[in-house]
Amino acid sequence: MMRSFYRVMLGRKSAYAAECFAGAFIGADYEIAENLTGKFPDEWREFNAAYIPVFLQNRPDKSKIAAGLACGSLWTIGKGIQQGDVILSPDGFGKYHVGEVTGPYYYVAGELVPHRRPVKWLPVQIDRSATSEGLRNTTGSVGTVCNISRAGFAEEVERLIGGVTAPAIIATNPNVEDPAAFVMEKHLEDFLVQNWTQTELGKKYDIYEEDGELVGQQYLTDTGPLDVLAISKDRKQLLVVELKKGKASDVVVGQTLRYMGYVQEELAEVGQTVMGVIIALEDDQRIRRALKMVSNIEFYRYQINFKLVKA
Repeated sequence: MMRSFYRVMLGRKSAYAAECFAGAFIGADYEIAENLTGKFPDEWREFNAAYIPVFLQNRPDKSKIAAGLACGSLWTIGKGIQQGDVILSPDGFGKYHVGEVTGPYYYVAGELVPHRRPVKWLPVQIDRSATSEGLRNTTGSVGTVCNISRAGFAEEVERLIGGVTAPAIIATNPNVEDPAAFVMEKHLEDFLVQNWTQTELGKKYDIYEEDGELVGQQYLTDTGPLDVLAISKDRKQLLVVELKKGKASDVVVGQTLRYMGYVQEELAEVGQTVMGVIIALEDDQRIRRALKMVSNIEFYRYQINFKLVKA
């Protein structure tokens, strides 16, 4: 059986890390004061449908986007993470503690992180500076839970752990047909996010934030994570950004429309509209013809400039 690797934050800025390390668990809150034993369906979307209203009732100041992120993370901790999966949790001081999930969900009423999974913390820590830039960007992403295996970095984590855990089949992402292309797209995505304010899109839109943290990168939907979710500065329009390395085919139009449909149905507030943007190095006649029939998706080309400067 393949195991997966997850980065799990233990409170904002690792505020509960020491308690979780000492108590041998990972956990979350999200202000849902209810024992969820037996209430996690196999699909996270069913859980979100049932508990987003509960979350919003407890936190009416939050958006549907924040609610979806919170409930999705809670489902992942309670159900999505399997026994035997490996957890990386930052301690707040530049290191990741490594643990193995040893049992099912349990609830401890009255605690700051009542929704828990038991974890055996292993005698190994990973220095953040020892990781690759790609893994560093992935584990540094916002949100409580990040699936490292889905991002394609399971092999690197296995190597960094150095065989401390029992031998296992490395869990790689079966949906990544070309690992090199996947990494390239991830670098482009990170570059776009870091330089968003300097782009044409940054003049009208902001990458979606909650409590001062970016949550719009790799936002989870029922058809996969969308690259960037942004919102217009007047808060009236949500923007779905799909980034492709090299030439974009007309297939990406349908993919973008699926993401837009999810955002419109599940995340948009009353009165908000949804637009889409495809960013690629090149287009072709087929995608140009497809886009002519779709008025709410725009196409942008990116340019890469490379030069040598004599020292």
